[in-house]
Amino acid sequence: MVKKRGKTVSFDAMVKFFMQAYQIPTKRDVEKILDGVARIEEQLKILMDQMPPGTRKKTPIRKRSASSASDRVLEVIRKHKNGIDVAGIQAKTGFGDKKLRNILFRLHKLEKIQRKSRGVYMKA
Repeated sequence: MVKKRGKTVSFDAMVKFFMQAYQIPTKRDVEKILDGVARIEEQLKILMDQMPPGTRKKTPIRKRSASSASDRVLEVIRKHKNGIDVAGIQAKTGFGDKKLRNILFRLHKLEKIQRKSRGVYMKA
């Protein structure tokens, strides 16, 4: 005769066990957090409305530079009609070796620059 090993575990019970063991939040947990955040936002809105005008600090907006790293490298290459080597580009831009080589590879692949000779680039 074969002995039964015990009660079979349902799939739902297994999932619940793993969620508790690995501290995975349930839908109910996430909803509680969202309700708390909504309450805090409402309280902040009420406080901000009660503040006299002119006392609020505006956070400065960080402006991105208008030109990307590739644009800067391309501009340096365009200024040199006879071409410029990697060391010269690195001196003008201040970029690291790996970053500069990646940019040069990408610009060459896009046919914006051409290789005059090994390590020397000029505009296409």
